Amino acid sequence: MKDFCVVGSGIAGSTIANLLAKKYSVEIFDKARGPGGRTSNRRYNNKLSFDHGLQYFSPKSNAFKKFLLNLKKKNIIKEWNGQHLDFTFKKKVSLVKYIGTKGNNDICKYLIKNIKANYSSTVTNIRFNSNYWTITLNNKDKFFFKNLILTCPFPQLKTLAARYVKKEISNLKVKMTPNITVIVAYKKYKKLNINSIRFNDQIIAWAAQENTKNRFKTNQVLWTIQCKESFSNKIINLFKKNKKKYLATILKKFEDLLGYQAKKIVFKNIHGWKYSSSKNATSSEFIWKNKFKIGICADWFNGPYAEDAWLSANSLYEGIKKNPPR
Repeated sequence: MKDFCVVGSGIAGSTIANLLAKKYSVEIFDKARGPGGRTSNRRYNNKLSFDHGLQYFSPKSNAFKKFLLNLKKKNIIKEWNGQHLDFTFKKKVSLVKYIGTKGNNDICKYLIKNIKANYSSTVTNIRFNSNYWTITLNNKDKFFFKNLILTCPFPQLKTLAARYVKKEISNLKVKMTPNITVIVAYKKYKKLNINSIRFNDQIIAWAAQENTKNRFKTNQVLWTIQCKESFSNKIINLFKKNKKKYLATILKKFEDLLGYQAKKIVFKNIHGWKYSSSKNATSSEFIWKNKFKIGICADWFNGPYAEDAWLSANSLYEGIKKNPPR
C-alpha cells in the first residue's frame, strides 16, 4: 500500500506530489487524458498546439520566481517576449511572461516525471477506513492508500470530501468563475507581430497568437481565444448542446475585432472550464487533517493564478512536515 494518493495533476497536484515523493511513495489519479489540469496543451495536426487553459506564468512572489528561474535554466520554460497589447488600458505592473518550452503543462510533466500517474481516471468516491483510504474510480476499480491529497475545484471538493473536512471548509468563502475558450487555426494569413491582445469587449476578453511562442513552424495561424467572465457565465451550462452556435458567435466577434474570416478556418473547437478560478483568497492556504490523513491544496485557497496553486501546495507540504501522518 502506497503512502499518498494525489487526485489531480495540475500545478497544485504535481507540486505536492513532487514534494511528497522525496520522502514517501506517491501515485496520482487524474480524470483528464494527460497531466496539467488547467495548464493543458491541446495538440493539433501533429506538432501544432494551443495552450487552451492557462496562458503564461508571471511570478509575483520571490519563492515562485526562484522556482521558475530554476526551470528556465533547465529549459523547461522560456520567456514569451513580444507585443502584448491591452485595449482595456488598465494600469498594470509589467511582469515577465514565462511559457512552457513545448507546452504550458511542461512544468507539471517535469514535476511528476518519476511518479506513477493514472489518466482518464475519475475518482467518484473516497472512504476512510480507520487507518487507510479506499479510492473508487468511475470504472468501479478500487485502490488503497495510507493518505489522501485532493487538489480539485471547491465545488467538487465539497461533493467528494465534505464528510471529512466539513468544519474546515464551512467558513471558506469561495466562488469559482467559469471560462469559455475557443481554439482556431486559419490558412493563408500572415503571422501578426502581436503575441496577445486584451480586449475591451463584451464577449472576448483575451486572445493569444500561438505562433509567437516559437514551438512550431506552419503556414497556418493559430489563436487561442478566451471569453469575458460575464459571457462565460451566461453560456457555461449551454454551450455543449449548442457548440456550433456559440463557436459561430465567438468567431464572428473575433472577425469583427481582428478581421480573420470564417471561410479561412481549417480547425476550430470550444472548451468550457466550469470552475476556472476563484478571484479571492480564503482564510486558509491549505487543509491537513491528520485524524483522517487527508490534505487539500489548490489555487482557490489563495486566488486565481497558477502561482496560488504552487504556494498552496508548498504550504500543505510544510503543514504535513510539522504534523506528519501517524
